[in-house]
Amino acid sequence: MVLSRQGLCDSRGFAQSGKPFPFQACWRWAAVAISKDFQLPESSEDWDAAFYSGDSDGSTRAPTKKSEEILLERAQNGWICREVPVKETRKVVVSEDEHGNKMVNEYVRECKVGCGSYGKVVLYRNIIDGKKYAFKVFHKSHLRKLHVAPSETAMSDVLREVSIMKMLDHPNIVKLVEVIDDPLSDHFYMVLEYAEGKWVCDSSGIAGDIGESKCRRYLRDVVSGLLYLHAHNIVHGDIKPDNLLVSSTGTVKIGDFSVSQVFEDDNDELGRSPGTPVFTAPECCLGLTYHGRAADTWAVGVTLYFMIVGKYPFLGDTLQETYDKIVNSPLFLPDNLNPQLRNLLERLLCKDPKHRISLPAAAEHPWVVEEEGPIPEFHCRHKMPVSCPVELR
Repeated sequence: MVLSRQGLCDSRGFAQSGKPFPFQACWRWAAVAISKDFQLPESSEDWDAAFYSGDSDGSTRAPTKKSEEILLERAQNGWICREVPVKETRKVVVSEDEHGNKMVNEYVRECKVGCGSYGKVVLYRNIIDGKKYAFKVFHKSHLRKLHVAPSETAMSDVLREVSIMKMLDHPNIVKLVEVIDDPLSDHFYMVLEYAEGKWVCDSSGIAGDIGESKCRRYLRDVVSGLLYLHAHNIVHGDIKPDNLLVSSTGTVKIGDFSVSQVFEDDNDELGRSPGTPVFTAPECCLGLTYHGRAADTWAVGVTLYFMIVGKYPFLGDTLQETYDKIVNSPLFLPDNLNPQLRNLLERLLCKDPKHRISLPAAAEHPWVVEEEGPIPEFHCRHKMPVSCPVELR
């Protein structure tokens, strides 16, 4: 189902609930949650100030470093988990092979496999090593024109995504292999490892028939990768089935870091609401700041619910109605659900983030450890355990 762009909301807030919400909250939903191809106006200075500079009580807080600044400091200080750095290519040669197939440098185009946040995803084969790779293909001119926040364009998101992925090395996270960026070309390419399996499930189609055991295995992989990110003070921001790829060996890998954010320490407070509407946490719908890790955990709960039940827990006919249900509607769970699974879903989808189960606690939940035991602790090359957030300096 595609959410309508009509009937979003106005200064009166939700029509159904009758609860008043600030105008900034309603404008925020309309601005960032419909679709990333929806361009924001550049003249909303009042909204910009209220949205990014103040707490809910109107007080200002000390400015925090942007993700880009933190990523630069980490790179300069050697905080990179990868043993093999990402290859950076500054020249693009577009040609054809003997069969007329398009080539980009040493890669031969095979077929389009999907769409990313701001560009298409195309399958290419490297003629040197024979392996297949997923290309995220962007037009730089388009990225620079596409506003995703009052002071940010899509180019900022893509460059941040590249910087984040250059540092990551985990079996449950899609690996960035190469970046191709020719200053004389309008094209920009991210070359990613190709998961030859499929998506966990297509969130635009039918789910719910995966089976509880497979859902458990998938969830364990997602939690393992997300714990790694959170331990390195990275919030993914868009966990959903479409961003979870399954390799040919059945391993789930988290992809698409286009709205991810990085923090200096455990303070993961955010203002800009990222991600996809039906996976958005209640606290993100209220026009206030929220904590990224807790919002990621909610999205894990929605993803698990979708895999188990086959539909979304909170979905309306319009964007406004969807957010209204996320904030106000009770959680419905089938009567025949495994009691332990029911308990986990209720705790993941707790509307109050202060009482929502944390991701480390979810990793130790009886339903998660039932068949295979605790999720193995992963240590990056800096010997950091990923069971709890740590500060990188």
